[in-house]
Amino acid sequence: MTSLSPEEENYVRMSLLLTGISPRALRTFFDQEFASACLDSSLKKEYEKLSYLKKKNRINQSQWNLLFPRFPDVVDSKTFDITLMITLLRNLTNIDPPRGGFDCLPDAIEITPAADLARIKYYRNYLAHFDEGTIEYTDFNCAWGNISKKHFFTMNMTAGIVTENY
Repeated sequence: MTSLSPEEENYVRMSLLLTGISPRALRTFFDQEFASACLDSSLKKEYEKLSYLKKKNRINQSQWNLLFPRFPDVVDSKTFDITLMITLLRNLTNIDPPRGGFDCLPDAIEITPAADLARIKYYRNYLAHFDEGTIEYTDFNCAWGNISKKHFFTMNMTAGIVTENY
């Protein structure tokens, strides 16, 4: 079996951070904003706003089905992906957007939960649309620092989920 190049290892590490670890950190933050016990009623209360987001293609049909299941089922944030959680946080809470908005990478000095949401979204989209399967060392270090060192602290995450010794 061929070993991975350092650039391929960087890609794998970044993928794990953005698909395995970041969703858990984001979900912890999400569950602080939307208590699990009343998530269903919170969503029903915001039905009109959510319906508008669906009409504007901010929420797709499969996400809608998670928010409002056809069969009696308990709505659970564990079924929500990063995109849906960020959409709900952006549109249903009083979180002030980062200086450049939620759709741009915030400055490194901006350390707020909203900036962290934007960082997670930015790098997740970056990785999702990246075809090469490699990330250069300097790009990796910058992205890793922007994601792991910031959002796990400003979102009140448990220390030790991610270490600097990637």
